[in-house]
Amino acid sequence: MNKDFTPSQTETIMTQVVQPNDANPLGNLHGGILLYWMDNCSAISAARLSKALVVTVSVDGVSFKNAIEMGSFVTIKSKVTRTFRTSMEVFIEVWSENVQTDVKRKCNEAYFTFVALDERGQPIPIAEIHPETDDEKRLYEGALRRRQVRLILGGKMKAGDAAELKAFINKD
Repeated sequence: MNKDFTPSQTETIMTQVVQPNDANPLGNLHGGILLYWMDNCSAISAARLSKALVVTVSVDGVSFKNAIEMGSFVTIKSKVTRTFRTSMEVFIEVWSENVQTDVKRKCNEAYFTFVALDERGQPIPIAEIHPETDDEKRLYEGALRRRQVRLILGGKMKAGDAAELKAFINKD
């Protein structure tokens, strides 16, 4: 395991063009297609860190802020924000670009959680990640709270045991 990974080493950028078969009857990108693209992009980031096959274990609430029109370019950017023993959180941002008007808009952001697996399909330990920039540090620090929320909502942790989350909520 590499002990000196940074989020920027896991960064993945994908660009797709919204084709007619990607669009709904209103001429906008299907949300399910966008989620598929987001999952692929973020899985590459997770695999870059873990050097293993990865599986998606959770997707935090995804809000569709702006419709993405057919013919638009969709740029998806992802990077690992924090690792835990066998899981890792990946932050994803989605931007649309109208090639005719040069207008670019942020459309979505989300957090996906992945687990790396060995050849038998068993979870494996993941190298730690070390944030460098202020933004990477902010995402890293918030990751434990987001993880605790996911575990509580998934019934795997009692709310009273979420010390980091409680401290954040109760801070002055």
